[in-house]
Amino acid sequence: MNSRKKPLPPTVPCPICGKPAIFSPENRFRPFCSERCKLIDLGQWATEAYSIPLEEGEPENNEGEKPN
Repeated sequence: MNSRKKPLPPTVPCPICGKPAIFSPENRFRPFCSERCKLIDLGQWATEAYSIPLEEGEPENNEGEKPN
């Protein structure tokens, strides 16, 4: 008999709540632990809560750039 067990999939902390989230194709919400956390993250993007601050002297838009 083969007593080897299938290795457990790796887990990562959920970016929203910190609970362990299975990081494998079986977890359709990865890297999140649940649909709730996935939707919270989506809402953060939609409200532009995630942003990279501009450095002093950096233009806010692309008006001065030439089109490709």
